[in-house]
Order: sequence, then C-alpha cells, then structure tokens
Amino acid sequence: MTLRLDLLRHGETELGGGLRGSLDDALTAEGWAQMRAAVEQQKPWDRLVSSPLQRCARFAEELGARLNLPVTLEKDLQELHFGAWEGQSAAALMETDAQGLGLFWADPYGFTPPQGEPVIEFSQRVLGAIARLHRAHAGERVLLISHGGVMRLLLAQARGLPREQLLNVEVVHGGLFSLQVCADVVLKEVV
Repeated sequence: MTLRLDLLRHGETELGGGLRGSLDDALTAEGWAQMRAAVEQQKPWDRLVSSPLQRCARFAEELGARLNLPVTLEKDLQELHFGAWEGQSAAALMETDAQGLGLFWADPYGFTPPQGEPVIEFSQRVLGAIARLHRAHAGERVLLISHGGVMRLLLAQARGLPREQLLNVEVVHGGLFSLQVCADVVLKEVV
C-alpha cells in the first residue's frame, strides 16, 4: 500500500537566504503568505508532519488547528546541518571558501562543509523518517512541511537523478510537490 506524501517547503524567513540549516528562523509575513497560498486549494489530508524548526512547525500548528488535523513534529526531517557554513550565503562563501563550495555543489555526497553533517547521513536520517511514516500511515495522505534540502533529496530520489545532481533540484519557498511512497521507500513523483 502506498502513502501519498505532499511536500511543502517553508516560506521566506526573517534572516533571509543562504544556508539556514539548523538555524531556527521565523517566517516573514511573505513567508506565511507563500505557505497559505500553496495549500489553499489542497485538501484533504489525514495528518500533518513537520520539521520542529519554527519556520515549518508554526505553520503546521496553524494549519492543523484550522483543519482539525493531528500534527507530528519529526526531528529527522530537519534541514541538513551546514556546520561552519550555517547562516552564510553562497556569495559570502565564494569569498571565504570558494573551493569547498565548488566541491559541495559538484558532489554534495562527496564533500561535507566544515563541521557539517555528511549528506549520506542526512539522507539516511530523512529516508529513515519517511520509511517510518510509510509503515505508520500507508493508505493515508500526509502533508510534510519541511525544508529545501529534505525536499531536494526526496524529489531527486523520486526522479531517479544521480546523487551529484541533488542540488540542481529547484524548490522555491512555499513550493508544493506530491509523491507516492511505496514499500522500501520507493518514491514516485505525482504530477
């Protein structure tokens, strides 16, 4: 049996772009509007699952209360931890660590930002959480409110992309995508 998993990326955050990672930024008014607009015509879900970081969790709590749905916060669906790069923009990193940034963009699995979480461990963490969701909620439709990195990973898997192309998957703030999750975490994008 499959799990219908709708993926919603958090909206714009107060501290702006760059590698936010585990930083716990709040949404801007525009970020709230992006997320509300994304789900306006989408229903019904059986439950909501969210990263515990406030840029995801606050919206999940608001939407859950409005739709009278259970909300679960899942720490394993947090963004990749970028270590020493957290909070920095690509432009700033081009000045301080251009070589490292280039290696990371070329093969995120092959290069880990200084003091950061290896993408292979991030992948195992996220896919483990998705496997648990499938076991617990197969047959349901679940909205997962999470981060660009989590969504890129899941969409890259669903699209069968080589691991080097992980960061080429575009996911805008408030972006909404749908997947089917089958046994053994086989992902298929629903278009």
